[in-house]
Amino acid sequence: MPLHPQARAYLARYAPDAEADLDSIGPDEIRERRAAPDPLAIQRGPLTKLPFVRDEQAEGVPIRIYRADPGDGALPVAVFFHRGGWVYGSVKRSDALCRDLAIRTRAVVVSVDYRLAPEHPFPAAADDAWTVVRDLFARPAFYQCNGGVAVVGESAGGNLAAVAAWRARDAGLALRHQVLICPALDLAMDTPSYREYAKGHGLRAAEMAWCATTYAEGADPADPLLSPLRLPDVAGLPPATVVTAECDVLRDEGERYAERLAGAGVAAEARRFDGMIHGFFGLPGLFDQATEARDYVAERLREFL
Repeated sequence: MPLHPQARAYLARYAPDAEADLDSIGPDEIRERRAAPDPLAIQRGPLTKLPFVRDEQAEGVPIRIYRADPGDGALPVAVFFHRGGWVYGSVKRSDALCRDLAIRTRAVVVSVDYRLAPEHPFPAAADDAWTVVRDLFARPAFYQCNGGVAVVGESAGGNLAAVAAWRARDAGLALRHQVLICPALDLAMDTPSYREYAKGHGLRAAEMAWCATTYAEGADPADPLLSPLRLPDVAGLPPATVVTAECDVLRDEGERYAERLAGAGVAAEARRFDGMIHGFFGLPGLFDQATEARDYVAERLREFL
């Protein structure tokens, strides 16, 4: 299926392929550009006022806690990991999305401000993700958690959510669900979708390779801490919802992960959004399917939590 008209309009207007030579630009300049007034801020959705939004720490990892329910009773918790190729992105940039997820899911949302490469290369981000999940099980009352815990991540954050899910399994901590949105799950980057959508569809294959190299800093790309699709045994992992965009280099690895989980007896469901590009989920002001995807994710989370 060709690009959706809304995706074509986005690519024509915002030209994300303009940052072609990432090696010469470097992470500091990229962050500076993205810290400038955000031209897409209004398209990320409203910063809906909630009765509870608070910045805290989980064993030294900065987090932001969102609660849409005005009461003080215990609720399920969804731990959210933002996108940004392990190099950029932030809790602030994901603020509107997390507020929306808290409203849609009726759960407490904990957004994780994990450390970024190259200052903090692998496994810093993965370790921060695991630290927050572990802390939530250790201090459920602090998070007003009723025992139902899920992990949610987008792009590189999907990678961290998947890694945290298998680390929780191995530690005997029972996550209820994992939601992976256009996730980066295999640093081999050799699937057909990488070849088909390498350029001209938003997230370029070259940009993904640069981010992965910057984060991994020489580590073995087959390490499941980097490439959870390569985890030898996926049996016993929490049920999964995987959202993919048709015109995304990361599409195939997300769908293959869902297939592996289902083949191992894990309740896993993948949904592809036709004609969409990487990052559509975070821009409901530009993509009608972003709202559809959020409804779907929230429904799945409410079902399992």
